[in-house]
Amino acid sequence: MAFFLETTLGGLMTGMLYALVALGFVLIFKASGVFNFAQGAMVLFAALAMARFSEWIPKWTGLESLLLANIAAFLIAGAIMFAMAWLIEYLVLRHLVNQEGTTLLMATLGITYFIEGLGQTAFGSNVYSIDIGMPKDPVFIFESAFPGGVLVNKEDVIAAVIAAALVALLSVFFQKTATGRALRAVADDHQAAQSIGIPLGRIWVIVWCVAGIVALVAGMIWGSKLGVQFSLSTIALRALPVIILGGLTSVPGAIIGGLIIGVGEKWSEVYLGPYVGGGIEIWFAYMLALVFLLFRPQGLFGEKIIDRV
Repeated sequence: MAFFLETTLGGLMTGMLYALVALGFVLIFKASGVFNFAQGAMVLFAALAMARFSEWIPKWTGLESLLLANIAAFLIAGAIMFAMAWLIEYLVLRHLVNQEGTTLLMATLGITYFIEGLGQTAFGSNVYSIDIGMPKDPVFIFESAFPGGVLVNKEDVIAAVIAAALVALLSVFFQKTATGRALRAVADDHQAAQSIGIPLGRIWVIVWCVAGIVALVAGMIWGSKLGVQFSLSTIALRALPVIILGGLTSVPGAIIGGLIIGVGEKWSEVYLGPYVGGGIEIWFAYMLALVFLLFRPQGLFGEKIIDRV
């Protein structure tokens, strides 16, 4: 039972990180109808900015406090992501209002390669580390209930709590604020939203800024766990099954989908892996997503779209 709990808790914590990355896709799609293929590149660029500025700031200022250096690096990286969001809207998106979804998707592909190239030019292409002070030692819990206790990683617990807090904050923002309701109105119908005075350009800048902050937090956490390297941009591919399961238009769906994928990967590797061979954790999520595409393409919480011709 203790081993089952260890596996499940590990999957839940990994799932929260998947949900954090998937949330960037959902936010932008809800507000603009754009499937932002550049989300992975945004995670990479934000992590690179965080890693490099946390390294440079102590050299420039003489700061010896790791906490202050990380706070300053986070604020600078956040400002950079805000500026990037504004430039994307100003230079690309405002010229593609009411265009076909394929056109917008191709635009985000171009943005992806530009961001990756810009990140390599500005920050270098080596592997960098982010030290935000999260403890990496494992700890035993529930020792009184199970012999030997249940082993969990402190870093995973803290990362999952940070991800859960951000997801909860964004859910409240979308549901309870005037700006959040305007974002939902724009997502439903661009032209109708414009006709009642909602400024489409400003809304898109806001949602890309929010997605940039989400990318920064995701990049900071994943960079702390795995190191900041260019393969980090592929983390977005791990989030694709999450949004297929949860639904591309649902914030709660991103959370539930992430948890299902995280736990499913761990369970499949531990309990099915010995029978089908190793590596099932790598492809399990995509096979599950394929089943959903065949039988419930809108996902668990997504909106069913019917086009009348």
